[in-house]
Amino acid sequence: MSAAPTTETKPTPSPVETITVKVDGKAVTVPKLSPDHTGTMVPTNMIQACFAAGTTVPHYCYHPKLPIAGNCRMCLVEFGTPAMGPDRKPILNADGSPKITKAPRPAIACATPVSPGMEIYCSTPSVKQMREGVLESLLINHPLDCPICDQAGECKLQEYSVDYGQSASRFVESKVHKPKRIDLGPRIVLDAERCILCTRCIRFTRDVAGDDALGIVNRGSYNTISTFPGKPFDNNYTLNTVDICPVGALTSKDFRFQMRVWFLKETKSVCTSCATGCSITAGSREDKVYRYEPRENDAVNATWMCDAGRLNYKWINRPDRLKDVVVRGEKSNWTFALKEISDQLAAAPKGSVAIIASARQTNEELFLIRKLATKLGAITDSIPRIGSGDSLLVNADKNPNVNGARLNGICFTETGINLAKIASGIEQGSIKTLLVFGEDVLKRSIASEQLKEKETTSEVVEEHSITATLLGKLETLIVSDILPNQTTKLAHILLPGAAHVEKRGSFTNTKGRVQKFMQAIQPPGDARAEWEFLHELVYNVTGQNGFKSIEGLFNQMAKEVPAYNGLSWSGLGDTGATVAI
Repeated sequence: MSAAPTTETKPTPSPVETITVKVDGKAVTVPKLSPDHTGTMVPTNMIQACFAAGTTVPHYCYHPKLPIAGNCRMCLVEFGTPAMGPDRKPILNADGSPKITKAPRPAIACATPVSPGMEIYCSTPSVKQMREGVLESLLINHPLDCPICDQAGECKLQEYSVDYGQSASRFVESKVHKPKRIDLGPRIVLDAERCILCTRCIRFTRDVAGDDALGIVNRGSYNTISTFPGKPFDNNYTLNTVDICPVGALTSKDFRFQMRVWFLKETKSVCTSCATGCSITAGSREDKVYRYEPRENDAVNATWMCDAGRLNYKWINRPDRLKDVVVRGEKSNWTFALKEISDQLAAAPKGSVAIIASARQTNEELFLIRKLATKLGAITDSIPRIGSGDSLLVNADKNPNVNGARLNGICFTETGINLAKIASGIEQGSIKTLLVFGEDVLKRSIASEQLKEKETTSEVVEEHSITATLLGKLETLIVSDILPNQTTKLAHILLPGAAHVEKRGSFTNTKGRVQKFMQAIQPPGDARAEWEFLHELVYNVTGQNGFKSIEGLFNQMAKEVPAYNGLSWSGLGDTGATVAI
């Protein structure tokens, strides 16, 4: 007799211990312990309870992803705790509620843990006076240069001065003048006069980036942020200090004086520099990208991103972008080109077509390419792109969507394993038509995006055996790409594609996180999002339809591709969803 099947029961997670407190009279229940910047469970503090209650507590030094410093004092609040009698039991009011004893001194909300029954007061006259005093102190030596400050529009000192400060200054002495326009490193400029010494930058470089490069020198009113003598502030995460600086002390050389932030359109997107797929915000205006910034996503990148990825946007605005549809050397149009491609593919003998689809294409585009490949019996593959990584965010895989290519069947185990087979098929004459999406198949190696004055990522090496001689043996080479390269020069039919910020779609990162990104700008000239013309090709060649919107296309993919079952475009939200890889 066979043994009876056993069912494994998962242990029931222990309930989270909570504490109920009041914030300005509003009861709120919070966990007794919350994760700190390292993920260690520590007592929940007052500022977290206030945020949970929907109450804004102004702060400068506090950052949820950094160690607590408690040095700006802007988050001072008053509080009270239940009064205890001699028997150590709560003293009750006439109505039966606990009697609250107000503490004689205020507390900094960022570093004071909550306790059961605590009441926190964020809007009393005393708290208002304390905030005015802190702001008055911070503004004593602060320059009044808001109109020319790059941080204007994003400055917490500016905002809190309006919301919580006094309307006039009582300071009549001469301001202390500190150094301005200090070159801290290849990407950062410091204006020491604007610095309020919150130490966010110091704590980030020391505790997150692992590079103890910044510190405070001098004393009293002459305190200033500085690097060690003779050592520039230069690691692959320096620009995060610009993000977390609450004032305009640290500015990016790349974005400095380029655009006022209130003119920028902010679009939720994803970084394409490596397989980590950091959630980002793309800032653009009038169809030009001006900056990338990290967007909070604890499942991917917390609130950080590397400098290499942050600066990897300038190619989008290059003047040599492919803008025209070209058919056999002549400028053409989409209608003519797609009809010619469709007729040729529909008549192609099974197995005579091969497709090289970049792992920088979206999930939806790879899904449509797989439909074409299935109908044509085509060999498919993607080109590997390997470089150096680190222990924080940078992944050695420089393709943002290898998992998307694998789950959609473009490459079944790893990228590059079918390239030799495609080369052999072209050499033997069995493969007569090659479609290339987003790759220069003639390039043996490409230099990774280098930061100004310093290379921070190693060279990416691609190993494959496709040569210009082989491409010359093809009856038809169809190429879709964004920038000109050696492969686009040999194409019989050239289709201009769109950068990821010029279309909508999704990627699947190295951990199986599926994230969607939105369109920030319009593609130039006749360039089109690849999924749009792929939809037409799929319809013309296979007869399958119903993918006329990106939402519908993603949802159809989720039905047909097992790994994505249960997902929906709307269900991805801003931070995505994880699938098994």
